[in-house]
Amino acid sequence: MKPADVVETLRWGHGALAAVVEIHPDRPVALQRLGPPGAAPSRLSQPLVEVLIPGEGRAKASQRLSETAVGSRLRYAGAEQSRDGDWHTLRVALRDEVSGLAAELTLRSFDGVAACQAQVRVTNQGTDPVLLLAVSSFAGGFLGRPVSEVDVLSADSEWLGESRWSRRPLGEHIADLGLAAHGQHGRGRYALSSTGTWSSGRYVPMGGLADRRTGQTWLWQIEHNGAWGWETGERLDGVYVVATGPTDADHQWSQTLAAGESFTTVPVSVAVSDDGLEGAVAALTAHRRALLRPHPDRSALPVVFNDYMNTLMGDPTTAKLLPLVDAAAAAGAEIFCVDAGWYDDDGAWWDSVGAWEPSRTRFPGGIQEVLGHIRDRGMTPGLWLEPEVIGVRSPMADKLPPEAFLQRGGRRVAEHGRYHLDLRHPAATGHLDQVVDRLVEELGVGYFKLDYNINPGAGTDLDADSAGAGLLACNRAHLAWLDGVLDRHPGLVLENCASGAMRMDYALLSRLNLQSTSDQQDFLRYPPIAVAAPLSMLPEQAANWAYPQPDMTDEELVFTMCTGVLGRLYLSGNLPAMSAAQLDLVRAGVRAHRDLRADLVRAIPCWPLGLPGWADHWLALGLRAGDTTHLGLWRRPGAAETSVLSLPHLAGRAVQIETVYPGDKAGWGHSWDPQTAELSVTSTVTGPTARILKLRTL
Repeated sequence: MKPADVVETLRWGHGALAAVVEIHPDRPVALQRLGPPGAAPSRLSQPLVEVLIPGEGRAKASQRLSETAVGSRLRYAGAEQSRDGDWHTLRVALRDEVSGLAAELTLRSFDGVAACQAQVRVTNQGTDPVLLLAVSSFAGGFLGRPVSEVDVLSADSEWLGESRWSRRPLGEHIADLGLAAHGQHGRGRYALSSTGTWSSGRYVPMGGLADRRTGQTWLWQIEHNGAWGWETGERLDGVYVVATGPTDADHQWSQTLAAGESFTTVPVSVAVSDDGLEGAVAALTAHRRALLRPHPDRSALPVVFNDYMNTLMGDPTTAKLLPLVDAAAAAGAEIFCVDAGWYDDDGAWWDSVGAWEPSRTRFPGGIQEVLGHIRDRGMTPGLWLEPEVIGVRSPMADKLPPEAFLQRGGRRVAEHGRYHLDLRHPAATGHLDQVVDRLVEELGVGYFKLDYNINPGAGTDLDADSAGAGLLACNRAHLAWLDGVLDRHPGLVLENCASGAMRMDYALLSRLNLQSTSDQQDFLRYPPIAVAAPLSMLPEQAANWAYPQPDMTDEELVFTMCTGVLGRLYLSGNLPAMSAAQLDLVRAGVRAHRDLRADLVRAIPCWPLGLPGWADHWLALGLRAGDTTHLGLWRRPGAAETSVLSLPHLAGRAVQIETVYPGDKAGWGHSWDPQTAELSVTSTVTGPTARILKLRTL
């Protein structure tokens, strides 16, 4: 037996990441260090795993998920380290003798990447059932820093205003209470959470902490297509963070574990850096790429034309589509997606969807005529689909059994004229498999825009311990269904859309190819969404709409095209009505995007003007790829003529600067100072204007 005061440390990681776990027989196991190798561990005591059950509650009176009674009693029961290819894995086993609960924390990290994915499995090793009310996916203390030195990062998100990132002092949310004089941890917290199935309907499922003095930064993402939460607050030994999937308090989730049963949390990934926010973003970007399901689209990145935004707006017909297909092909598009309405005969389709049969009135010669025309023009045909809903007037509403739908109190959940399928039920997945297979195999569809326009709330209480538990099982069944679709059709390209970007998470984005970043129709309001998008997702997945119109000035047309060029170009617009000069500008924008897209799959984002504000007049996004930095600049009405951009990664370097789009049009100038690493940009253009620059070190 070792003396009770002896502390052991468990070390794990690789050349880019180090984790140090402290093991003590009389205190909770704690994560002492998570960061780049070489730094000394901090003396942190935040329990490694938190578990809330009704018979135990919290160790102190509070509403936060730090210091739960079970979490405080969990003791070390062993560990295992392994490696599978490039993935390093650590498993730490814990046990609470009082409740009979065992927990296993798993950390996975890709070799050379300063990030890891965390997940917890809780098992009832006792004889009596145990009701779980909350289980942490990740819990840790942030480097022992006081609240006064820490900033918190988060992103508000809503329809038309997605990914509105901010960085604020944590002290704005949590007061300095002088805890040392009281000898107790704090009881308050700063917490964010989602509701229902729109994982990013209110906030992006991410967060971050940054030490403004040292630059040390954590960024985390909750990889779940449903309810989630995270919180941070002050402890005697610094700041903590706990991230979870659904919980009882926030999401009506509880799960009973009978003897021998287990529950596994949703994954949470954490990126770490000693080089500030952009260092943590670089690590998270590399980690996201490691999480992706292999797919040929990942490297090809074909340009998508979609007929919806500011163009057909859900009213496609053969007569409208054929000239649009020709113009899209001439502009350089490689996929053409027919958006909403292709299944509608009477113009009132919202609450009748679900059978997904092509309209006979919109396409007198059959939709095959349009899809064949798309193929003849060298593009892949695509269709809009909202698979998880059945309209209340749809014939499928009566053909499928009641158990195939989400229910509360014995009645189907209806939102905005739609029922929500319960993908746990084989009749629901069988119907959707039949739809997808028919459209792919009979009509030759190679692309689906998967939309999702309702939020069914807390979930379903049918065959579930709680509404939240039913929803979690449905969320996981949704992911399994997507995996099955891609297993059967490995070349099928799937877009993630939910009223723009209301379900923007890496449970889905690890599987799906691109993410619609917004439904924003005002081209002047879109740039802050596009500029912030690479913090929320990979730049090569950020499908930013560019919707040029014939009534735009040349500079307005360039402005909207620039919004799409530095992401996954998502083109729309009434191209057949444009002049030859306007079409030349569109084609030039598509060429600029296609020329740089090989760099997208290795690019690291940076923000030379800082994180974008919703009302900022100047906006800038940089994508670093080797010795090249692709730089997007937008100047909105009311802006000063000059803006100064900070590019510290180019400090002391001579730089060649090229305007790649729209070429050498007048009205813009720039100068580079290698000593200060500042780029001064001036525009004398009247009205909205934008440019794409390429900076190459010499």
